[in-house]
Amino acid sequence: MQRNIWFMAISIIVVIILLNNTAYYFLTKRSLEAAMNHEMQAVAKQIELSVEQSRLGAEKFQEQIGRELRSVAVAAQYALDPDVEKVTNEELRELSKKLAVEHITLLKRTEDNIIMYKSSDPNEQLGKGTKTWDPWYIAFNQLFDDKNVSIKWLGQTLPNFWSGPYEVASSDPSSIYKWGYYHDGSTNYIIDPYVSYTMLADYENLTGVNSMIEKSLASSESLLEVTVINPSTFSKGPFETVNDDGELQEHILQKPIMYGTYEYKLSKDDANVAKAYKSGKIVTVNEHISGQHVMKMFIPVFTEDKGINIVDENGNPINSYVLTLVSDYQIIQNQLDSQFINIGLIIIVVTGLSLAIAAIAMNYYRQSREKAVQVAQQTYVDEINSMFQAIRAQRHDFLNHVQTIHSLAELNKSKELIAYTKELTGEIRLMNDIINIGNPAIAALIRSKISQAESYRIEFACTFNGLNRLEMGIKTLDMNRMLGNLIDNAFDEVLSYVEQRREVDLVAHQADGHLEFKISNTCKDASTVSESPLFEAGFSTKDDDHQGLGLYIVKSIVDKYKGTIQVYATEMERITFVIRIPL
Repeated sequence: MQRNIWFMAISIIVVIILLNNTAYYFLTKRSLEAAMNHEMQAVAKQIELSVEQSRLGAEKFQEQIGRELRSVAVAAQYALDPDVEKVTNEELRELSKKLAVEHITLLKRTEDNIIMYKSSDPNEQLGKGTKTWDPWYIAFNQLFDDKNVSIKWLGQTLPNFWSGPYEVASSDPSSIYKWGYYHDGSTNYIIDPYVSYTMLADYENLTGVNSMIEKSLASSESLLEVTVINPSTFSKGPFETVNDDGELQEHILQKPIMYGTYEYKLSKDDANVAKAYKSGKIVTVNEHISGQHVMKMFIPVFTEDKGINIVDENGNPINSYVLTLVSDYQIIQNQLDSQFINIGLIIIVVTGLSLAIAAIAMNYYRQSREKAVQVAQQTYVDEINSMFQAIRAQRHDFLNHVQTIHSLAELNKSKELIAYTKELTGEIRLMNDIINIGNPAIAALIRSKISQAESYRIEFACTFNGLNRLEMGIKTLDMNRMLGNLIDNAFDEVLSYVEQRREVDLVAHQADGHLEFKISNTCKDASTVSESPLFEAGFSTKDDDHQGLGLYIVKSIVDKYKGTIQVYATEMERITFVIRIPL
């Protein structure tokens, strides 16, 4: 029974530890994920600011290039004949070198088109029309007609001048240029100087977004990839058109990946980018990419009123992009694994210590219980031996008693004879009453307490009925502990009175499936004592030499056998304890 209790207690402790550590695991996991999210958002904010600064800076840089292109065009106007027919390609080549631009092209207006008529670039497709260049063609007509451009599209408008953003050359899809177009009406052509993307690329490499992304990746242990996405064109892939020569021409303005790289791809990236862009909320996913566990975050960034040049597939400006960050989730798992190895070691040590302590406690409890049983059994044996020794002494002295009676009868000592026989029969009756209790262990205890009462000059009367059916075992030992403590408690109380008032009565009987003990003794404050917490450990109405454990032990034994105990102040200066135990 006790082993089962200890096993259950240890099992409960282990289960509590496991539940506690499971909860700790998930709380730690959530905490680490939150920390990673916080780190990613902090990095995203830095990159967002970098994107804003870089693109605004690039815009200002392009505006400055546009102004320089206008200056080159004005200088070329003064150097060239106002009639395009009198200008040669060789003149344009020399002039472009002097003015430090890539090339200069002159655009001529025909009846139904505007064509590239003269150029310093030997690869330029002279005679090629621009009618399909939307919105460039509109801008060219406005320059020829109004001398100024008023289209609402990305580009830079200055007096008699317009410049579009950097874009792929239709005549050379492998090259990216920025063109400037000037016409003030003094010539019959538009002057078109242009420069390559190299200048802006060098600027962006030094101060741009890609540089910031590379620094962020290098400084972060968990960050794997950063991508700046155009949400309008991302799902459609690279934006390409077919030029007049039938070649595919990709346009950088509508490119889906604006900055960074895009190596960690998921099938649901299109949907997540669209969800973040439309909802304006961060979207986070936890997935495996090529066997690597990653956390991917889609962060919408809105740039309203910030002049960011981002366009949809139709070339219309939009005011938002999506910043995508990929982090290595394995770092979180490694931290969790490391912590749980430590926790596992702690659990093993604590469990081992708990088992050792439990084993020591169980062994101590078993030894204490065995020792208590041995002491009770030894007491039982000693008291039984004492009782049988008294019986043997009576038998041994029987002849002496007979001889004494005979002599007193011969001498006609009737009074002495009556007194002697009365004393002799009282001793024999007492011994017989003890033997008739029916249970040797209880009989031995009562025999001992009678002897103790005689020595204390206490009038101890006891009556037993029907205890012969009690079997020897732990129950009998418990009954002896209970009776012994009750009798000792009564003896302690009556010893405080004169001999004439030292009265203790014990009645025990077995009937109706119950064992009942009733013990009463003299007690001058019976009413007050009966209302006291008699059965609490440490409570005592006696002096400090008593530990107040006797009645507490009695109550524990009664509770153990699901019995009842009641206390009554039965009459003036008398207290009674009644115990009923089911059998």
